[in-house]
Amino acid sequence: MTNPSVSTILEDLAAAGKAYDQAEPGAREALIDRSRALVAALEMPSEFIQRSFWAEPAMSAIIRIAVDVKLFQLLRDAGEAGLSPSALAAKTGVDVVLLQRLTRHLVAMYLISFHHGAFHGTPLSDQLAADNYQDSISFCYDTARPSFNNFPTFFQNTHYQSPPVGSLNGPFQSAHRTPLHFFDWLVANPPNLPHFDSFMSAYRAGKANWCDRGFYPVADRLIAGFDTTSAAGVLLVDVGGGRGHDVTIFAQQYPTHPGRIILQDREPVIAALDASAAPTTPGAFTAQAHDFFTPQPVAGARAYYLHSILHDWDDDRGIQILRNLVPALRRGYSRVLLNEIVVSEERPTLAATSMDLMMLAHFAVRERTAAEWRAILAAAGLRVVQIYTYPGVAESLIEAELA
Repeated sequence: MTNPSVSTILEDLAAAGKAYDQAEPGAREALIDRSRALVAALEMPSEFIQRSFWAEPAMSAIIRIAVDVKLFQLLRDAGEAGLSPSALAAKTGVDVVLLQRLTRHLVAMYLISFHHGAFHGTPLSDQLAADNYQDSISFCYDTARPSFNNFPTFFQNTHYQSPPVGSLNGPFQSAHRTPLHFFDWLVANPPNLPHFDSFMSAYRAGKANWCDRGFYPVADRLIAGFDTTSAAGVLLVDVGGGRGHDVTIFAQQYPTHPGRIILQDREPVIAALDASAAPTTPGAFTAQAHDFFTPQPVAGARAYYLHSILHDWDDDRGIQILRNLVPALRRGYSRVLLNEIVVSEERPTLAATSMDLMMLAHFAVRERTAAEWRAILAAAGLRVVQIYTYPGVAESLIEAELA
């Protein structure tokens, strides 16, 4: 991909702006992407270094402090009146001189504003005040950032070789000085697990879901052709679906869907499922304990759906998960739906590459290209029917069936 000129980027921005005004899908993300491209085209090296290694790390650290002192909540609750430096200092417990230095940087980064002698929240900072984003900030700063900061030393020590796939001696273990797997460490070090759970919920917030109209054609590919005479009578099995977020959305989108929906996850997850706390609709699905490293117990369903499951595992384990599905599939009828990132080799997106580096840092695994997805599906006895994408959404929907 050649480097575009500033005039070309400005033309792209104008086109994206018109698309945004017309509420076209992906237009907002395109505006952000082209804005980044414009900055990259205009910045001098000295400015790039200042932004990347001074301004942005400092902003991250200040935002982490903001979580502890509830800065964004206080500004949100103050509304249009805002809070003077002395009033904000009194409420946060931060020395007023220090507070002003920290918050000025957030103003310079356009995260909050200052006018008429008071600090004010912005639409972005007000949204960051929500609990799930506060927890996400804590996870990203306390858990993920040390792993990334450790990259130079870690890879120098490995002579710039990738860690063995699925290794328990990766950047995360080195940074946190632990022999534990990422998830085991989260459990052993509260409150990191709930912070991570919040991060995962916030990671996809505001994005189109796979079953939204215009993404995957549910009506044509799943509901049409559903066998009402089938003994199984199952439309959709969500394999490793956690607390049922995805199947709940599906049931809400298609309230008159035929057949049953089944949510599967490990026994502790299913046992802990609390209908009053989980994002579920009564009767939307049936919960079933199942380990996806064992054979799939529900045979002949119309579709088996796995959301961000295989990217946690190396190819061998991913193939094992898929092979456990194969005997349950009905040829010419059952579909395997993988809701996963498909990395573009020519135009990789920031969302895809960021998640790929998260997987490298914490699991020593990777996000896959289309060719890599086709390869592991083929090794399990499946073939890709089609890969569906939606503008501005990091994850694609890979539809596969028996080869």
